[in-house]
Amino acid sequence: MADIHSYDRAAQGLGGEAGFGDYVALLKPRVMSLVVFTAFVGLYVAPVPVNPFVGFCAILFIALGGGASGALNMWYDADIDAVMNRTAKRPIPAGRLTEGDALGLGLFLSGLSVLMLGLAANWFAAAFLAFTIFFYAVVYTMWLKRLTPQNIVIGGAAGAFPPMIGWACATGGISVESLLMFSLTFFWTPPHFWALALFMKEDYHNAGVPMLTVTHGRPATRKHIFAYTLVLAPFAVALGLTSIGGPLYLAVALVFNALFILGGWRILRRTEEQAQEDSYAVEKSFFRLSLYYLAAHFAALAVQATIGGWA
Repeated sequence: MADIHSYDRAAQGLGGEAGFGDYVALLKPRVMSLVVFTAFVGLYVAPVPVNPFVGFCAILFIALGGGASGALNMWYDADIDAVMNRTAKRPIPAGRLTEGDALGLGLFLSGLSVLMLGLAANWFAAAFLAFTIFFYAVVYTMWLKRLTPQNIVIGGAAGAFPPMIGWACATGGISVESLLMFSLTFFWTPPHFWALALFMKEDYHNAGVPMLTVTHGRPATRKHIFAYTLVLAPFAVALGLTSIGGPLYLAVALVFNALFILGGWRILRRTEEQAQEDSYAVEKSFFRLSLYYLAAHFAALAVQATIGGWA
């Protein structure tokens, strides 16, 4: 196993001059896009109307909070990122930015996003955003990620909070609907990331990250993926029976959860020999499906809110 501590922090800055795109990369724009989308849906489907300008500002500041979390994650995980193939080209391990750049940007955006969300929406939503940043940067990144194979399970809560924050921006509180939106994302996260870990196991192994594939092996991970598809389905369907649900959302939930469970079953029945023969084609297909799964559910919620729910 490579020694992640061999990463020479003092040698940064040798990878060329940083550009604007490098600072954007610190914010993890792909993750930020998920934060923005789910937070927007949470705000849009809420029963309390929000002034469009206020709503725009709220989503903007939630996005900045998500970006702050990403920058703080890249600051702390620079040693791990330098070892893993899929992250080695990030601005810090590539030497275009320093860890201090990421830390400074992360702290600045954290304070700015929380303060401005409080002023734009309400202080409950702002406090919720502050807790989410803390949870991702400290509880997950600094503690769980390097400690336990359940890192992605517990840490997944950070990625599941945005729709609740969006809902809180409109309503100033929490409800059954927002908790179910949280549950949808929370229980989706483990099978999504464990599917990735099945065909990226060596990256996590080399970096010393105790992902489930590293600590318990791929066969156990396959069982966990299938189990979580079964746990996830009732929460996804139940959301369709609430005030923000409706026939369109329910149809989408039933179809995608059937596909998700079927995909988990196919992964469960696979042997490592079969997976290696086709270069983990089934696992990669399930990972792609997981991306469509979450997008489809939240898009269906938004469309359902537009056309009306249960009469």
